[in-house]
Amino acid sequence: MTSNLLLIDDNAVQAATRQTILKRAGYFVIAALNPARALEQFQRGEFPAEIRLVITDHMMPGMNGVDFVRALRKTHKALPVLVISGLQEAEEEYEGLDVTFRMKPLLPDHLLETVRYLVRGSEIASRTAS
Repeated sequence: MTSNLLLIDDNAVQAATRQTILKRAGYFVIAALNPARALEQFQRGEFPAEIRLVITDHMMPGMNGVDFVRALRKTHKALPVLVISGLQEAEEEYEGLDVTFRMKPLLPDHLLETVRYLVRGSEIASRTAS
């Protein structure tokens, strides 16, 4: 079964690079450059399949990662979220939001290891809830 991931990053080059790494590992990746638009798509159920993991950047114009996660948690409390940031102090802002935080640069092997772990946990939780 292919896991569906949502990747949010306003930097198109970084988004494309991570998307390529994840696709090569067998994931179906929807890339979004705008967190507010991605949130609207979640709320309207516009994604073609259930999202198993959200990967988001921290610093983005308009809506940063913290604002996105806070809004997402209102409707998707248990959905795994991976936050990637170049700012160590940003991790404190996510306290209580149940996210996994990783620092940039996040090497491909570390990205894949973290994604595998989070997706596996998401799939196990979904099976036990059924």
